[in-house]
Amino acid sequence: MPESPVQFADFFDPGPLLDRELELVVPAHKWVDDMVAVCHDARTIAEEPRAADMSRRHFVDFLAQHPQGHQNADPITEMVPAYHFWMLIHDSPPAAFAQPPLRMAGGIGLRIGQTVDLRLYLGHIGYTVYPAFRGRHYAERSCRLLLPLARRHGMSELWITCNPDNAPSRRTCERLGAVFVDIVPLPPDHYLYLRGERFKCRYRLDLFGA
Repeated sequence: MPESPVQFADFFDPGPLLDRELELVVPAHKWVDDMVAVCHDARTIAEEPRAADMSRRHFVDFLAQHPQGHQNADPITEMVPAYHFWMLIHDSPPAAFAQPPLRMAGGIGLRIGQTVDLRLYLGHIGYTVYPAFRGRHYAERSCRLLLPLARRHGMSELWITCNPDNAPSRRTCERLGAVFVDIVPLPPDHYLYLRGERFKCRYRLDLFGA
């Protein structure tokens, strides 16, 4: 697909995004305490120290920068428009019995556009599932909930990237029906390289075959 310039997007109302106990919700102040709780959970601290460092201020600032979960395009930085959602878990999975109870499984974003950076390194979808909620296919299920929204924006394919040693994320791509394309090195000046990443696996998902 040819590259298009970074543009401002007309954001759509996605409607309810529900899959049984999983709901993708628009980030809001009422969920901040739940996001802080899961980031400070002992399992997150042990396995995801970068997430464990996130404070209440981090999430409050995020809400100020992304009203209604929307991220506008920035032609200067070539950042494309994006939607952001948090993964709210209803009912009572085992993590709910933590103190305090955990209700947020993670977050997911959908980037709208076609740029070299998206296709090679960032991908159109980025997600995080915190350790307490892994093993329930929440990443895959959240991705599937967003496919109709991507189609509404006229997108015919999605690129999803992950680190080569991230076996769970690679299995998520495979379960979605995405096709492995290749592994590419990150440029030394890319911000992902600067935070320690070196390569990206690239998967292509045909939205009309998904």
